[in-house]
Amino acid sequence: MTDTQLDPENAKLHTLAKAQRARNGALEGAAVRDETGRTYVATTVDLPALKLTALQTAIAMAVVSGAKAIEAAVLVTEEKEFRREDLEVAADMKGSGAQPRLFLADPKL
Repeated sequence: MTDTQLDPENAKLHTLAKAQRARNGALEGAAVRDETGRTYVATTVDLPALKLTALQTAIAMAVVSGAKAIEAAVLVTEEKEFRREDLEVAADMKGSGAQPRLFLADPKL
């Protein structure tokens, strides 16, 4: 997936996730947009006592900031598909609307 394959709002998420991943030198970067249009950007958390995927971290940031639903998310990773736990946490954030739109992006693009 590249920015040209996304509408402008989701291309912004892609750009933010790529930049955060590069800035932190992390394996993954994620960006999510909540129901009010606010964005949250995160990378993987890999501590001895706490391990979260980048998408889990970004969604957790949205939740603690008061988000009730996620509209869209971009995960930049070398993985070829979403992990079950990422899909589950995203589904938890559908609110009363549709499932969040999820995009998986290769870091090389």
